[in-house]
Amino acid sequence: MPSSKVLQADCNGVYVLKFIGEVRLNSCSTIDNAIENIASSPNFCSLVVDLTETLLIDSTTLGLLAKLAVKAKQRSPALPSIISTNPDITRILNSMGFDTVFLIVEEPLKDEHDLVELLPTALDEDTMRHNVLNAHKVLMDLNENNREKFRDLVTALEADDSLAIHASL
Repeated sequence: MPSSKVLQADCNGVYVLKFIGEVRLNSCSTIDNAIENIASSPNFCSLVVDLTETLLIDSTTLGLLAKLAVKAKQRSPALPSIISTNPDITRILNSMGFDTVFLIVEEPLKDEHDLVELLPTALDEDTMRHNVLNAHKVLMDLNENNREKFRDLVTALEADDSLAIHASL
């Protein structure tokens, strides 16, 4: 599987997250931890997500980006920004309704020297299933089109989650 990286920088309360490569489920715990850290930061002002080197982005990662937009809105009146120079990625973002919760910019960042790589976070299967479920629920809440697209998946994940809970009892 091609590798991926998640980079982060804090420039006086302006947080930058950069996703490199094929950003999929295996990065979700790292991204979710970054979201929680950014959202709880006392100096948070705004957010930029750089997808200029993102080759592929899955629906779980999109759900986490939607979660990030919701948390950013709670902390600042300014829309967070996504930088996407890949027309395929930009089309996916627009089709999911991200243009209503992010300012989508199609020109790359000029200076990336402050970005540091975030180390992958390990997680167990139950936590991963829970993260995938929550990410898709947030994605569904963006618009009716997403609600229709992901309804069956969320229903299946909820049923699977319910079975896992009952099995552990």
